[in-house]
Amino acid sequence: MQLRYNYRAYPDASQRRALASAFGCARVVWNDCLRDRKEAHAAGLPYMKSAELSRLRITQAKRTAERAWLADVSAVVLQQSLRDLDTACKN
Repeated sequence: MQLRYNYRAYPDASQRRALASAFGCARVVWNDCLRDRKEAHAAGLPYMKSAELSRLRITQAKRTAERAWLADVSAVVLQQSLRDLDTACKN
């Protein structure tokens, strides 16, 4: 017999803003890394490793003025987005 649990979260206004920010940043990292992988594939370059993408699209991007807002969310969220993309590309 399998059990199933349902959980509901009822975030307040500040928590909703924090969640929206985290999801938005994760989406930006996903899209940037996906674009990098597609461009590398189209150019005939080898498969970009996650560590290289993490350094390029998370660590270095946080240091630019254009993407400094990525530092406002947890790095774990951004790294998980990259791991999810890696899993999606391998499947």
